[in-house]
Amino acid sequence: MKELELKYGCNPNQKPSRIFMQEGELPIEVLNGRPGYINFLDAFNSWQLVKELKAATGMPSAASFKHVSPAGAAVGLPLSDTLKQIYFVDGIDIDDSPIACAYARARGADRMSSYGDFIALSDTCDKATALLIKREVSDGVIAPDYTEEALQILREKRKGTYNVIKIDPTYKPAPVETKQCYGITFEQGRNEIDLSDPALFENMPTQNKAFSEEAKRDLMIALITLKYTQSNSVCYVKDGQAIGIGAGQQSRIHCTRLAGNKADIWWLRQHPKVMNLPWVEKIRRADRDNTIDIYISDDYEDVLAEGTWQMFFTEKPEPLTREEKKEWIAKNTDVALGSDAFFPFGDNIERAHKSGVTVIAQAGGSVRDDNVIETCDKYGIAMAFTGVRLFHH
Repeated sequence: MKELELKYGCNPNQKPSRIFMQEGELPIEVLNGRPGYINFLDAFNSWQLVKELKAATGMPSAASFKHVSPAGAAVGLPLSDTLKQIYFVDGIDIDDSPIACAYARARGADRMSSYGDFIALSDTCDKATALLIKREVSDGVIAPDYTEEALQILREKRKGTYNVIKIDPTYKPAPVETKQCYGITFEQGRNEIDLSDPALFENMPTQNKAFSEEAKRDLMIALITLKYTQSNSVCYVKDGQAIGIGAGQQSRIHCTRLAGNKADIWWLRQHPKVMNLPWVEKIRRADRDNTIDIYISDDYEDVLAEGTWQMFFTEKPEPLTREEKKEWIAKNTDVALGSDAFFPFGDNIERAHKSGVTVIAQAGGSVRDDNVIETCDKYGIAMAFTGVRLFHH
């Protein structure tokens, strides 16, 4: 198949629309559904991310994409009982499926943003992964293959319209890529930078020069995630999964704050008060996600007000106070942070420190590098200057 006609482009008024190859055949097969323009943009960007994560770490990898940026990305490490509970997968047996663990982590990082996501899997989609996907609100999935059981499960989703794409894992695009804007064609070499190279972490200007193997893995995950995130972007990673991604902000400190706030929310969802909220029976996962998000925010009264809390809880919970939140967030440690370009000021490091960051990889090259290094040294943070910028648009 050389081309595929689409219903419309980014918006219904943008017609005609298609994907096509200038030379050769399309490296994909639509096994179910009718993916749209944005679906394919998410599919192809997310596939590159998980393929590269798998190559760099040797572990099955997954990503949850929304509007051409990842909401989450992860490798297939086992989940603790706490993570199973906060990711709402404690009722599914995924322990023997690394790819299911990877998707549970990718989806669980920022469940609010992942609502209606497009999924990428580095490995064959198995039954356990398909059962996870079936219960979530999602637009589609791309993977190199599907087991028969998995495909049957996915074909039943969304009344038979769920988008399932199979991609040829051996496909290699041309080394030069083009795109158009305002009728003008842009051309550039593809970004083929190898982010698994240990040499990326050799230039360490900070007093602390210690990166554990786990830290290097998490920094690689952060940088590869950023490579496919709309810039400016910053990514916090812990234990093999992104826990906060700040994408598309004009100011880097806003990226750092946005991603740090998401990392804090991920950590606060593990607070005992949140873990033990007295939910009413059969509450929808989306309502539970939204309620948790409000409960741990400064707007908690929006879900604890009289006449409102009864819709969600069997009894009125005690609020999570600002002091309790601050104390709990302070317990989060060993977080890795990547940035797609240099940090211009030490304020980014100050914000990162509040969310438990202990290791950083960034391009370096700011006129205020001395201020950034000094701030890292104040907190004992180990930082590498990679010399690599990872803008993506």
